[in-house]
Amino acid sequence: MLNNSNENDTVDSRIDWQIIICVLLLALIGIGSIFVAVNHDSYSATIVKTMITQVLWYTIGTIAIVIIMQFDSEQLWKIAPIIYWGALLMLASLLVLYSRSFFVQTGAKSWFQLGPLTFQPAEVMKPAFVVMLARVVVEHNRNYGVHIVKTDFWLLLKMILWTLPICVLLKLENDFGTMLVFFAILGGLVIVSGITWKIILPGFISFATIGGTALILVITSGGRKILESVGFQSYQFDRVNDWLDPSNPSNLNGSGYQLWQSIKAVGSGGFGGTGFNVSHVYVPVRESDMIFSVIGENFGFVGGLVLIGLYFLLISRMIRVTFETRNIYYAYISTGIIMMILFHVFENIGMSIGLLPLTGIPLPFVSQGGSALIGNMIGIGLIMSMQYHNYGSMFSSNKEFS
Repeated sequence: MLNNSNENDTVDSRIDWQIIICVLLLALIGIGSIFVAVNHDSYSATIVKTMITQVLWYTIGTIAIVIIMQFDSEQLWKIAPIIYWGALLMLASLLVLYSRSFFVQTGAKSWFQLGPLTFQPAEVMKPAFVVMLARVVVEHNRNYGVHIVKTDFWLLLKMILWTLPICVLLKLENDFGTMLVFFAILGGLVIVSGITWKIILPGFISFATIGGTALILVITSGGRKILESVGFQSYQFDRVNDWLDPSNPSNLNGSGYQLWQSIKAVGSGGFGGTGFNVSHVYVPVRESDMIFSVIGENFGFVGGLVLIGLYFLLISRMIRVTFETRNIYYAYISTGIIMMILFHVFENIGMSIGLLPLTGIPLPFVSQGGSALIGNMIGIGLIMSMQYHNYGSMFSSNKEFS
């Protein structure tokens, strides 16, 4: 492993402790919130087991960060295709080996299950996709040099082709929410890849037009029949109904109950909250997707603001590390990871307060669950690798970075 840093540099000086502190604080918030959620969801008999399991996942995630940090940009470049195809193969195997019990509960074929253990391959597919797509962009720009419409269109096509197999598999597995995360990663990398606005602007207009058309289709009876003919499921329409009118009595007896209870819980917290472990509103399974309702109820607007502030500090530090490293491959990896985390935060908080439809997107480092936590921890490991291996290489130059 190459390293031109001063021999007197200590390991401590190469570790970004600001990122670690942000993640640690988010993890502590997560542990406290999960405790409150499980305690007030009438599952008191599983509190100890739940907390031990979550701490174990944090431990595994920490180990993942330490391991990922050891890989420098050249090593990541070499293994990018291997981890991409390996993660894709694991995602494809879900079509046969998916958990039947989770499919009945969620309508999605997204989980492996072995006894009490479950795992969602799409979560590790996300950082694998980021590393591979970053390589595609760097390799293309290095080969073509000058950005013109013809070569930029070819780059965009390459990026779409690497994204397409993932989207097809997620569609077959009925996991539309996770698919949106990959779209966010793709969008972020397209913007920073240097592709001319002569392509990006028409693409954005086309995407907005398609989105608007889809919204019209999903809120009209005739449109829903068209969407059903191409594979959309009834539970997906139910989530849109809940989003458009969460207080509708016809929705409260079914899928809309969880969303409405989450909105009430956040609202009941007011400015300062009800206090830690003081919850008066029942929210089903709030320890995972609806974990923000715990923070909103117990700590109110102030608690929500602190949480968002921590995410802001984390993202800003990640951006700063990227510029300090001045490594073009790392820059694209960082963009993908930042987009992944930002989308999770935006979507999770948005759906918890009724601004966005329910999608099953967890809150990074806070929600219960191992798969999403491991995926996010791998992303943090990739970011921390930048400072840990802050040296010149075939991918680092001021000219190329600018």
